[in-house]
Formats: sequence, structure tokens, C-alpha cells
Amino acid sequence: MERKNAWLSYTEADEKELEATAKGYRDFLDNGKTERECVTEIVRQAEAAGYTDLNAVLKEGKTLKAGDKVYAVGMKKIVAMFHIGTKALSDGMSILCAHIDSPRLDIKQNPLYEDTSLCYLDTHYYGGVKKYQWVTLPLAIHGVIVKKDGTVVTVTVGEKEDDPIVYITDLLIHLSAKQLQKTAAEVIEGESLDILIGSRPLKDLPDDKKKEAVKENVLRILEDMYGVTEEDFLSAELEIVPAGRARECGLDRSMVAAYGQDDRVCAYTSLAAMLEMDEVPERTSCCLLVDKEEIGSVGATGMQSRFFENTVADLLDALGGFSEQALRHALKNSSMLSSDVSAGFDPAYQEAFEKKNAAYLGRGIVLNKFTGSRGKSGSNDANAEYVARIRRIFDGHQVSFQTAELGKVDVGGGGTIAYIAALYGMNVIDSGVAVLSMHAPWEITSKADIYEAKKAYKAFLKEA
Repeated sequence: MERKNAWLSYTEADEKELEATAKGYRDFLDNGKTERECVTEIVRQAEAAGYTDLNAVLKEGKTLKAGDKVYAVGMKKIVAMFHIGTKALSDGMSILCAHIDSPRLDIKQNPLYEDTSLCYLDTHYYGGVKKYQWVTLPLAIHGVIVKKDGTVVTVTVGEKEDDPIVYITDLLIHLSAKQLQKTAAEVIEGESLDILIGSRPLKDLPDDKKKEAVKENVLRILEDMYGVTEEDFLSAELEIVPAGRARECGLDRSMVAAYGQDDRVCAYTSLAAMLEMDEVPERTSCCLLVDKEEIGSVGATGMQSRFFENTVADLLDALGGFSEQALRHALKNSSMLSSDVSAGFDPAYQEAFEKKNAAYLGRGIVLNKFTGSRGKSGSNDANAEYVARIRRIFDGHQVSFQTAELGKVDVGGGGTIAYIAALYGMNVIDSGVAVLSMHAPWEITSKADIYEAKKAYKAFLKEA
């Protein structure tokens, strides 16, 4: 039961819209390399489309009605958008949920040191990474430094054409005989992922500081550029990500190569589907974009937090109908697409896949009835009735889709946020875009799959 390549079905009008979607997506990736940056960009686009801050609505004592559009933000890292429908919220919502955090390197709280006239920043990797993939790449610094007085300093270094980049060194091939005998998991260790940031010493220092003259020069630069001191690293959130813009990939320009496509490819297409809703929906439409999925959906901005539940409670209050029972019914009666990426079949590593149940680039959005590992451990296994309903919606809107598992049964696996949302009793299924080189510094997706994902999410919001 092989699914057709979506490219073969496109008209000239389809291809024009596909390219516009891909361009908007690449811009989104360039503007959102951290979860904070993503939320800033999402709010900017939402407000331009007529969404207002739910907190402002509550503060002013306004009452919401069908057709209104609101959003809520938590700690600048998680955001929920709602397009109010004509049915009561307690009848349930149609929810698109994706995550906006991606694997990266985080700067430690006490990171700055000098060794033999080279200055470094210590890091701690975030999420599942192959550590050896992060060496010898142009890297950029993104994030914030919060000074003790509460001043927030935004940092972005390495993205402009005339910016310097930062770098992680590797051992030269001529001296690496012992290194190459190690397993891939050990060839680069976590404590070796230190960021090289300077080598020029500061002149005319007192004797007690001459041994760290390069570090002193870096501190001088930080003071001049941002007005911060070394102690301000204690309250900083600085992320090391690949430098450079998202690019078209392939001589036929059919793919996108970029950092952070897991899971910003689903976040962007979910956002675009919400923003392109012109008609007032019957069921309230929701787009929930969360943080911390890559480390277990924990913390105040992860899916396991009460952010979404609390926001829905506030929404019911603004609609004039809050009760604990209405909140429980609103969550239980909802339907969700847990929009997360799937492992694209790679013929170079086909031993990891079972071909009949693999996701292929160019064949549309991927439905994963279950994820988890080996014996479906840790997964949400969607009900057959719900899978049939999603199939019917997609077919009715000419959406190209495919079904897949995440690799062979005993090879590996992975999880999403689906099982967390399912705790409310709502219907949930994983659906997203196939990715090659998932979790690598640069990942690959198909423009066709990006386009089909947006079509799928629009159809879901209209019909679910």
C-alpha cells in the first residue's frame, strides 16, 4: 500500500503556494532559533492577524464571543492561540500542538575560562544529540542575560554576515589514532563541547590579571557590547546553535536544510494554519506551541505544566462560563493533532527502517498511530475510530498523507507530548513532517511535506 509522491499531483497554482509556504517557513526558522525567539515571532504574526492578549482581555473585564482571537504566553517560552468558535467551549476544541525547543548546547552558569591563551565557554548539551556532530561548525550565540537589577539584555552573535562566529575544535586527523578507536558515543564527550571565543590578550594589565589576559579582553568586549559582567552569567540563558540561514537544498530546490526543524516545521505550519482561518469555526480552534519537549516536557513551560489547563480556565472565564466541570469537559471533548516530526526513510541507513511502515520525503504529512520504543513503551496509541476520522478529513481535503512507525520495532523509538494531552481523555494522534538527519545541527525536510502539513492542519481545524 504505497503512497504516491505529492509532487506529482501539483498544479502550477499549488507549486506557487508551496514555494510561498516554504519561504515563510525559512524566514520563521531564521527569526526563531530559540524558544524565546519563536514566541516573539509567533506573537508578532498573531497580533498582525488580529489576535489580542488574553491577559489584557481579563484585566479589562471584557467578554469574548465567537470570532474573537486571543493568545496567552507563559514565561516567554510557551504560547497558546485561540480562535473562538460558535459552539460552547465545553463541547471541546480542535487543537494543534507542537514544540518550539530544539536540541542545542546551553552555556553553563559559571562558564568562562582561559587555558593557554585561549578563552572558552563551558556548555551542557540540551536534548538528544550526537555530540561529535557539533564540532568544527560555525556556531552562533543566542539568548538573554538578565542583570541583577532585572534588566534583560538580548544577545545574538554569529548570524549577520559581518558577525564573528564561535567554534568547537576537534583533534586533527594526524594525532587522532586513539580517538578514532572510541565508539561514536565517546569520541567527543560532553565536557569537551567547550566553545572557543577568543585568543587576543588585553594589554597593560596589572600583574595579578596577566595570566588571564585573553579572558579579560573577552570580559571587556562583553562590557562594551552589552554592559554585563562575568557574574551576570549566573542569570543568563545563552544557547549555542548552528550559525547561518535556512537554505534550499538540492539542485531542484525541493528541500529545506536548516537547524531546528524538529519541531519548528510543525510549529510553523500549525501557526500558518491558524492565521489563515478566515471563517469563524464551529469548534474553537487552538494552536499550542510548547517548550521542553526535548527533555521530557518538564518545567513550567513544558506540556506537563498546568499552563494550558490554566489558560483554558481563563478562556472560559472570559467567555462568561467558567466552572470546574466546564473546564474538564472542554479538555475531554477536544481533539488534538500532536504535531511532531517523524524519521524520514534514508536509503543510506535503511537497515534501521521497516520499509512498509516508514515515512518518506515527498509523500505528505505522517500519521504515527503510536510512538514510544520497542513495546510501544511511553506512547499514546490513538483509537482506530479517531484514525479513521482523521483519514476522512484528510482525504476530503485532498491532503497527501502517509503512516509510519519510528524505525524498526527493536531498533529504537521516541516520544512526543501526545500521551500527556491524552491524560485529559481527549483524542490525540501524532502527525508531522518526515525529517532526514533528525537532531543533527542541520536537518532536511521536503517542501512538499511542509505544504501538505499546512493543508492538513487547516483541514483539521475546519472539520475536526
